[in-house]
Amino acid sequence: MDAYIREQLLPIWDYMHMNMALSRADCIVGFGCYNDDIALRCAELYHQGWAPKLLFTGGLGRNTLGLWAESEAARFGRIALVRGVPEKDLILEDKASNSAENILFTRRKLEELGLPCGKIIAVHKPFMERRLYAALKVYWPDVEAVLTSPQLDLDEYVARSVAQGLSEQTVIDVIVGDFQRMEVYAQRGYQIPQFIPPQVRRCFDALVAAGCTSELVT
Repeated sequence: MDAYIREQLLPIWDYMHMNMALSRADCIVGFGCYNDDIALRCAELYHQGWAPKLLFTGGLGRNTLGLWAESEAARFGRIALVRGVPEKDLILEDKASNSAENILFTRRKLEELGLPCGKIIAVHKPFMERRLYAALKVYWPDVEAVLTSPQLDLDEYVARSVAQGLSEQTVIDVIVGDFQRMEVYAQRGYQIPQFIPPQVRRCFDALVAAGCTSELVT
């Protein structure tokens, strides 16, 4: 990765982490995307005993439509089974195509199954922790949620995403685009507002000026 781009990206990467401590929950919820490390992290948390059930949510979204033939939930479910998660404790929600649907359909699925859902461990990409937290406060405000992600640094995350089929530029642009959504989606009512430090905002502006714009919303 270009040194200047990396320097601007790191403050955004750090800001988007919530750094929450794990605690026992009713269900681990893995949010679908292009990165298989989410499924691996979920399986790890299940085997560590943080929750008795594991649910994956995701049909095909903006980064997997056209990349995969199966749903994000189905792909992650297969990975979890290979990692030893019993099928009886695995739940798939394969219709959601965006974060709001991920949350709403997960809640509905757990309620339909009669499973307790007062507290979840929500697992997403490292730079999606804060945005998911802000969305949960809108679409599932009464759930207690612990946010976590694959335990990877920026360089490891980019390298592993490239190994799974994305270009380095796309991975960078997705991070920049998800940061932009923190503010844009709050203005649209999709998330609660979050304070953005001026330094982090300047890094975003620098990355946009450098051409990291393919995943921005208008």
